Amino acid sequence: MTEAGGAEHSHVLDIEPPRPGPGQVAIDVAYAGLNFVDVMARRGDGAYTGSWPHHPGKEVAGTVRALGEGVTHLAVGTPVVAATRAGGLAEVAVADAVLTVPVPDGVPLHVAATTPLGLATTLLLLTDAGRFAPGESVLVHSASGGIGTSVARLLPHLGGGRLLGTVGRPEKTAVALRHGYHAAHARGTDPADLAARLRADNDGRGIDLVLDPLGTAAVDLDLDLLAPGGRIVLFGNAGGGTPDPLPGLPRLLAANATLTAFSHNGLLTGAPAKVADAIRRSLDLLATGRLDAPVTVLPDLAAVPAAHDLLATGRGEGKYVVAPGQPS
Repeated sequence: MTEAGGAEHSHVLDIEPPRPGPGQVAIDVAYAGLNFVDVMARRGDGAYTGSWPHHPGKEVAGTVRALGEGVTHLAVGTPVVAATRAGGLAEVAVADAVLTVPVPDGVPLHVAATTPLGLATTLLLLTDAGRFAPGESVLVHSASGGIGTSVARLLPHLGGGRLLGTVGRPEKTAVALRHGYHAAHARGTDPADLAARLRADNDGRGIDLVLDPLGTAAVDLDLDLLAPGGRIVLFGNAGGGTPDPLPGLPRLLAANATLTAFSHNGLLTGAPAKVADAIRRSLDLLATGRLDAPVTVLPDLAAVPAAHDLLATGRGEGKYVVAPGQPS
């Protein structure tokens, strides 16, 4: 990605393959995951692009190509999945060894590639940030996207609960329902009507946990719907731009609300072992067959900009990975 904008600034180039530094591994990438964070980087959102050109891609699965100094717990040729800080959409990627996890038998690499920012992030959102308890009600904004569909798959394995969603386009309600939501609604121009429908979907009770990637655009709605002692987890800024200020303390006190922020990038830096553990737990669920992970596989890197367009316009569904091919 050469500058902020759209697909016209995304290019596939031949460059020298990266080499691992101390504490890193190089990976021959079989599949790389696409994520909305790539779209935010492409837009030029401040927290997601340090400089141009930007090499996108935050999760990969493949085999270890080379080991950096000090890496002893992995071996060349080992099938692995990794959370990459950047550069995952490539034939060869570099990742921190602490964020690189062996793939267990029985988990295809195209499925493993969905775990670092998909299943593992969802697991952390629900259990770590959201403190989900079995039987609680959960509201997810952007329910038809990658995180939203992962929530629908993970929730039954965490004890189950009432799952409600909102989507940006009316036609996406059917997608959310197909993936396991009990009810889903398009976000319209009347927040009061949307709140009334969501309350009715939860038998008139408040919602225990809200997972919200919309910046602060829906926080007032979230607080209106929240059960006493409920939690809101903010984990993105899908709409772009500068978020409005958060509600003041009196509003939070009146709602008996816990408002939490979640940053995958922050955990990569501050608590990488926590991310790696969530990746392992997700892979274990996949390996036992208790969890499925439907995925759309793109044929090559040239198909990525159009898929980013789908994500940017809210027309994507679920999780996308790309097979970049192996270097010659």
